[in-house]
Amino acid sequence: MFDFELNTPTRVVFGKESENRLPSLLKERGAKRVLVLYGGGSAEKSGLIKRVIWAVEQSGASHLELGGVQPNPRLSLVNKGIELCAKEGVDFILAVGGGSVIDSAKAIGLGVCGGGDVWDFYCGKRKIEKCLPVGVVLTIAAAGSEMSMSSVITNDFTGEKCGRNAECTRPVFAVMNPALTLTVPRFATACGCADILMHTLERYLNGGEYMPLTDSLAEALMSNVIATAKILMNDLSDYNARADIMWAGALSHNGLMSCGGDGGDWSTHSLGHELSAKYDVAHGAALTAIWGSWARYVYKDSLNRFHKFAVQAMGVRPNGTRESLALKGIEAAEEWFEKLGLPTSIKQLGIDPTDAELAQMAKACAAHCGGKKGACKVLFEGDMLEIYRAAAGR
Repeated sequence: MFDFELNTPTRVVFGKESENRLPSLLKERGAKRVLVLYGGGSAEKSGLIKRVIWAVEQSGASHLELGGVQPNPRLSLVNKGIELCAKEGVDFILAVGGGSVIDSAKAIGLGVCGGGDVWDFYCGKRKIEKCLPVGVVLTIAAAGSEMSMSSVITNDFTGEKCGRNAECTRPVFAVMNPALTLTVPRFATACGCADILMHTLERYLNGGEYMPLTDSLAEALMSNVIATAKILMNDLSDYNARADIMWAGALSHNGLMSCGGDGGDWSTHSLGHELSAKYDVAHGAALTAIWGSWARYVYKDSLNRFHKFAVQAMGVRPNGTRESLALKGIEAAEEWFEKLGLPTSIKQLGIDPTDAELAQMAKACAAHCGGKKGACKVLFEGDMLEIYRAAAGR
């Protein structure tokens, strides 16, 4: 078991009508000038944005609004938010939405405090030191950004997608009302469930062998997501299932599932980011399209972990060799993806990259990872290309 630090400063306010607590939460943070950041569509149509603005006013703070955040959040909107916040003297950002809105809020907060080009933080040219405080009203269970120190932004000028971790970007509070997720469509719900599973699984598939308590927590979380996602696919209006998934999303990415491990293997996320950046596909779908090909490429180098995942999380009966059980676990995970209506290959995403495009993605992935990535098996550019080729059916 490896040494670790765990910092989870986000105050979670969970439950029905929890957004009614916003006035007191903002007062406690001393917010005076609040940017209300959101995507568009559903948050406006449902009246949620109006209720949030009312809550900001009740807190005694003034506000301004910025909508239009898109999935795979864009640097161009982040830059717009930075300019607006700097001009208007914003001292608090309230993100109303899912991971894309929250990640954009974090990036805006970094840009306001850091000055210069905020992309320098994401491409590693500058060290992150400070961020405006961010609060969250969560409307989509998926990314776990509501409690995490991570944010991922797509540079729509260069076609790059990069993520960075910084403790100062953890939201100061997260309002989590499962009822706000009841209108999330089936495909987006499925993508969210896959992302939550992957956040846990990529931490679970690590180089640490003796971490029984953290392993048990991760196995329980993964089993819960697998079972609860099936319930939601049959009934998107099941409040208790929505609540379970929402809480699982936060726990999967707040650091708890890393305790005692070596950080995990995030190769699937890195490979998936390049797909999302180039073809603008949904993040969760990009992950499921890649994962099986990655897993078959690396499982022999981390056989104990894949064997444990198969038996403890996927419920594979422990009859057979470790290798046969590991492969059955990979198959079971892909069957779960398919039952959710998610792709298990690049072709199922509806795209057919050329060999040259696959090579470009492998080169970009390796570059963004500093030349290599992986804990189960260290991957270099050539390995990444082979995984992309397998996922594309080559």
